[in-house]
Amino acid sequence: MSAVDLREPVPAELRTNEFVLRPITADDAAMDHAAVMETREHLRLWEQSSWPDDDFTVEANRADLVDLEQRHAAGRAYTYTVQDPVGTECLGCVYVFPTHATFLAKATVTPLCDDAWADVQAVVYFWVRRSRMETGLDERLLAALRAWFTEAWNLEHKVFVTNEQFTQQVDLIQRTDLVCKFELVEPGKNGTYLVYG
Repeated sequence: MSAVDLREPVPAELRTNEFVLRPITADDAAMDHAAVMETREHLRLWEQSSWPDDDFTVEANRADLVDLEQRHAAGRAYTYTVQDPVGTECLGCVYVFPTHATFLAKATVTPLCDDAWADVQAVVYFWVRRSRMETGLDERLLAALRAWFTEAWNLEHKVFVTNEQFTQQVDLIQRTDLVCKFELVEPGKNGTYLVYG
């Protein structure tokens, strides 16, 4: 089953002592914007684009979040904000896509092992704000996500994706037992995306 063909609603949240994941909404624009702008140099590597520009505004971010909220509600893709337990600070974001999402369908995927791209149920991207990377939150988030997608989503074949140029996240993933199973190249983007499972 793919992420958009789940027979039950996707999990509403993931809660730990350190953070909470819940579906992002347009009302999160200001908090999300603060995290995005603090982390913009890393996000440009992760996105392989100029986003976010230095003059990126809260209102422009709100427009982006409206789209993410609508995609989530429609079951086309799922975006979760990562917040502190009391909901006063955005710590990052998690994005969950099916392999037939438009940008993935246009990408060139090269297998590095015997796994088949067609068997992948969910493609996961995540980022943590810069100041929280320094405390190792990204490592703890990844560990929590791996368990969450297995136990709450019931997904055996999920993969985590980052760009080879975002070396901080590559190093983080390579310190786990995850293995690089595919390389993914998006049209018009520099660098190769590394897909771990």
